[in-house]
Amino acid sequence: MDKYLDSFRAMISLRGLTDHTLTSYCTYIRSYLDYLSNILHKQPEDVTWDELRDYIRWIQKERNLSDRTINASISQLRFFTMYVLHKPWDDTQLPLRKFDSYLPYVPTREEVQLFIDTLPTLKQQAMVALMYSSGLRVGEVCQLKYSDIQRSSMRIHVAKTKNRSDRYAILSQKALDLLTQYWYTYGRPTDWLFPAKQDPARPCKTAVLGNQVLEQRKKLGLDPKLNCHSFRHAFGTHLYESGTDLLTIKELLGHKSITSTVIYIHLASYTSRKINSPFDLMGGDPHQ
Repeated sequence: MDKYLDSFRAMISLRGLTDHTLTSYCTYIRSYLDYLSNILHKQPEDVTWDELRDYIRWIQKERNLSDRTINASISQLRFFTMYVLHKPWDDTQLPLRKFDSYLPYVPTREEVQLFIDTLPTLKQQAMVALMYSSGLRVGEVCQLKYSDIQRSSMRIHVAKTKNRSDRYAILSQKALDLLTQYWYTYGRPTDWLFPAKQDPARPCKTAVLGNQVLEQRKKLGLDPKLNCHSFRHAFGTHLYESGTDLLTIKELLGHKSITSTVIYIHLASYTSRKINSPFDLMGGDPHQ
């Protein structure tokens, strides 16, 4: 089945997607090919629509996937069928799921402070602090280099973003203090800011930080919907509550469209108008 996966990767790479997105899409097809090899024992060209539907039911049952993830899998199966197998695709045979849209979970300032303060290592504290204080995605934090932290201008250079364009994020003074303490404690890394523990030549994997956040969330008994992206949502929401306008938040978060930023109207309530990182508005010592 490797030849099918290689062909899929070659075709989908022509779309100019980020490495992270390419890896994610390939994971969907690898799962499908494993199912064909180990369970169905058929070649992709010979799979019927009934068997495709059985596969979707199987992954939903075995892996308890959300409708959104099921739709992502169907979309990649469509691409695989059309551009690797060169067969027609019928949307009526395997339609996308309809699902309700829910507002994302946003932790309070107090929950964010508690979460960061009680993380077991300075490295974890610094990484989560950057997701909240600068609104960075988990992948953006993991891909940071030492040179991206611009102390003189108090900003962070964010390269290779989800939208394939560079941007600058604000650098919180409290986050910088935490970063400085981390940097001296962890051997003063000069390439990747957060190198992988087992291989310092590579950046920390997003899954590693994601699992650490999950463990901490369970330990503190916080809302099950809290994940790495919740801190980015909290950044935008708390800025909006502090009076920052949506266009500024859009630029800080690196949204392509203002429609992605409007959600913070529904997540926030007005307070004052002052543009500061919400991390700096908290009390307490970030080093404790």
